[in-house]
Amino acid sequence: MRSLSTPFAHRRGRRTVLAVTVAALALTATACNGDDTGAGDKPGSAASQSSPGQDKLHVPGDIADKLKKHGIDVDQWANGGWKDWDKDKWLSAAKDFVNPVIKGLWKPERMKSAKDPDKTISAKDASADQGVSDPDPAPVQAAAEKTPYHDYAAPVGKVFFDSPEGSMVCSGTVVKDVNHPGKSNLVWTAGHCVHAGGGGGWYRNIAFVPAYNDRGRPASELNNASASEIAPYGQWWADWASTTSEWIQGGSESGGAGAPYDYSILHVRPESGTKSLEETVGAALDVDFSAPSATEAGKMGAWGYPAAPPYDGQKMFKCIDRPGRLSLSPSLPTMYRIGCTMTGGSSGGGWFRVVDGKTELVSNTSIGPSDNTWLAGPQLGQEAESLYQNMSRQHGGR
Repeated sequence: MRSLSTPFAHRRGRRTVLAVTVAALALTATACNGDDTGAGDKPGSAASQSSPGQDKLHVPGDIADKLKKHGIDVDQWANGGWKDWDKDKWLSAAKDFVNPVIKGLWKPERMKSAKDPDKTISAKDASADQGVSDPDPAPVQAAAEKTPYHDYAAPVGKVFFDSPEGSMVCSGTVVKDVNHPGKSNLVWTAGHCVHAGGGGGWYRNIAFVPAYNDRGRPASELNNASASEIAPYGQWWADWASTTSEWIQGGSESGGAGAPYDYSILHVRPESGTKSLEETVGAALDVDFSAPSATEAGKMGAWGYPAAPPYDGQKMFKCIDRPGRLSLSPSLPTMYRIGCTMTGGSSGGGWFRVVDGKTELVSNTSIGPSDNTWLAGPQLGQEAESLYQNMSRQHGGR
């Protein structure tokens, strides 16, 4: 049995390892020494215990101008105005993303109760163009990630957001910012975790929580959990989000024509504090934009927080498999597909593979069937890299 692994220097002097073996892919990233993981050191750990209205709403000037441009009262937004999902006021265009920080909104209980934005696809749709699609993969039983998560999967976390249907949750991954090395504030997730797609608009109150429920405690033990237990590295609000025009125009509840383009990049800022996300978490992954074919890619591992039964969204799981091809239409790019029993809530979670001894993000969970036997994710090529580079150049380093 041969394993491939690569260590890289941890920002605090320790080393983190991202490894793959024939049997399993271990996404390992040690975040902080014991004396560095106290709640008092975590951005947002104190603020996240406050309630809306106790802290003044932080609205950067450009965001405030956008809200006003669309007839939205900045003060009323924090006091519940964001709950108005009037279609005429639901901002949809790529340039109109707004997401002002409302401190204390994502309390532990609210995060715990967030639902999954289930994206399923029918068997009829999945069998389109069988000349390109491979046979359905055998289901791979999702395995629970080891705890504490900051020792084994530090770049992985949960993406929370509000939709017209209520509070929702996805998964996401801290990725490196090539133009701001060591100080990334970028998170990779799915397009449908930030935008409703065709006929909809941008979701609201989008926040990322790395290493959510770090100790993997069961839901029954989280009723009185502190904010630092639920969000050990604080809450990170998206001050900008980018997804593809194909998702914005063609995405649907079942993925639709936007599914092969169902990815997104968030630029985040801490609810409280000044350090970057990468510095705080201690880990970030490169993104592989080479879009390898399924036959060339080797094994891939998908990580996430499945929230639909039989899971409850409180624990991190992973699946390892060799990808096959899934084509929804001869006119659309082929997607990767692996066997996996993870359900909704794992959407947006990163897919990883080893390239020259280094683990990199190569896709993200987009859609799956109603019987939860497999997952599909987009290939990340030139369009994805352009989206990433634009985000890094225009919003990175802030």
